[in-house]
Amino acid sequence: MEIKFYQTPRKRSPVTDFIDSQDKRDQIVILSVLENITEDGFNAKGCQFRQLEGKLWEIKIKTPSGGYRLLYVTLQNDLLLILHAFKKKTQKAPAKELNVARKRLKEVL
Repeated sequence: MEIKFYQTPRKRSPVTDFIDSQDKRDQIVILSVLENITEDGFNAKGCQFRQLEGKLWEIKIKTPSGGYRLLYVTLQNDLLLILHAFKKKTQKAPAKELNVARKRLKEVL
């Protein structure tokens, strides 16, 4: 499976910027899970996949310092586009985080 990251019109990737800004141990776990997804698709270990609404899905990842959520859309059978990422602090996904992903989803579809 191929994974791509959302890019702004100026070719900046807020998702990779977010991952790069996290603790090194968390970065290692997140990147390892993404590599597992590349190799094993939806059978990847170290994460859970869950539909949020319509075409918007999330990847749940647990790291030493807590949980992360990567919001994505499947563009083709073997292509995931990660739209947004955030550190999980509450039980429910915050509306602000969902709105960012919804906006980016509209841009790419």
